[in-house]
Amino acid sequence: MSEQLGLLGYDYVEFYVGSAKMWAYWHAKALGLKVVGYLGPETGVKGKVSYLLELNNLRVVITSAINPSQYEISSFVERHGDGVKRWSLKVTDVNKAFDLAMKNGAIPAREPKRFENSEGYIEEAALKLYDDSEIVFINRDNYKGIFKPGFGKPIQKIEIATEDSGLEAIDHIVGNVRTNEMDLWVNYLNKSLNFETFIDFGPGDISTQYSALLSKVVRSTEGPAIKNPINEPYDGLKKSQIEEYIDEYLGSGIQHVAVITPDIIKTIAALRKNGVEFLSVPPSYYDTLKERGFEVTEDISELKKYGILCDIEGKGYLLQLFTKPIGDRPTFFYEIIQRRKGAQGFGQGNFQALFESIERDQALRGSLDKK
Repeated sequence: MSEQLGLLGYDYVEFYVGSAKMWAYWHAKALGLKVVGYLGPETGVKGKVSYLLELNNLRVVITSAINPSQYEISSFVERHGDGVKRWSLKVTDVNKAFDLAMKNGAIPAREPKRFENSEGYIEEAALKLYDDSEIVFINRDNYKGIFKPGFGKPIQKIEIATEDSGLEAIDHIVGNVRTNEMDLWVNYLNKSLNFETFIDFGPGDISTQYSALLSKVVRSTEGPAIKNPINEPYDGLKKSQIEEYIDEYLGSGIQHVAVITPDIIKTIAALRKNGVEFLSVPPSYYDTLKERGFEVTEDISELKKYGILCDIEGKGYLLQLFTKPIGDRPTFFYEIIQRRKGAQGFGQGNFQALFESIERDQALRGSLDKK
C-alpha cells in the first residue's frame, strides 16, 4: 500500500475573474453564500482583491487584479475568461503531502511556504494541473484569523436579500481536457495523489445523435471522498460540449464544480427565486421516469416542476441539475446534486437528456454545427 498523503477533503475553490466584486455579488445573491472575508489594499495587499464567501462547508475565493503588476491573474483572465484557477485540499502536513506527491511524479507549481501574522500561520504548496490550473495543499490548524494572512473582515457590511440555498459542500470537480489528454491526467492524479480510477465511460457510453465524449472519474483512497471526473472529446457528427469548452476557454481546464445539498427541491426552488438559470429538459423526460418505475422518496411532479434530473444506481439514486454557464463565455457552470441511499455515481442515466439540453444552447450560440 502506498504511503498516505494525509488528505482531509476539499477546502476551497478559487476563481480568477475580471471583476471580483461583481462575481462575489453574484455568488452572494444567486447562490446565497456569505461574504466573510476580504483581501486588498485596505488589508495591506496591493494590486489585487479577493473576496471569501462561505456557506456551511462550502468555501469560494474570488480574485481579480486591480493593476497590471498582477500578471498571473490578468493573463489568466485574458486567455481563459473568468474561471477556476485552483482547488484546494486540506492536508494534515503540507510538507509531507508535497514531498510524497513529488516522489510520485507530481509537477510542482509552488514549493511549501508558511504565511504568518499575529494570529498564527498557515502552510500551503501547489501542484500543476491541466494547463493553467493548480491543486493546492493547505493546513490552517495553527491560524486563528480569517482564512489566511492578508484577509480581514469585509470592509463594509454586505446585506443582500436572498433565499437560503442550503448548499453544503463540494461534491466533485470536473475537468475538460483535449483529445488524448484524459488518460495522461488520470494517470497523473492516480500516481501523484494515490487516487484510483472509479468509473470509466468509454466510446458510446456518453453520446447523443450529434456529439460524444469520453470520461473517467478518479477518487481519493484515503479520508473523505475527493472525486474528480475528467472529460475529453470523442468523434461525433457535430461539435461536442467538450470541444466548445476547449475552443472558448482556449485550453484544458475546470468545467464545473458540483455542490451537494440535503434537499435539492428546496435548494433549486430557492436558487430559481434568486435568478439562477438552469439547463432545461423536455417534459417527456418525466414521463419516461415514471415508466421506468423509479422508486424515489420525492414526488416526481415536484421534480418536474423544478426541472430536476433523477438517476437510479444500485440501491440508491441521485438528483441533480446544472446551471447554465455563469460567465460570458460558455465555459464554467455549477452542478447541484443530492445523493440518496449511498449513491456514488454521476447520473449516467441522465446524460442523454442533459447533453441534448446543452446542445440546444450550443445551437443558439451557433457553435453546434462547427467542426
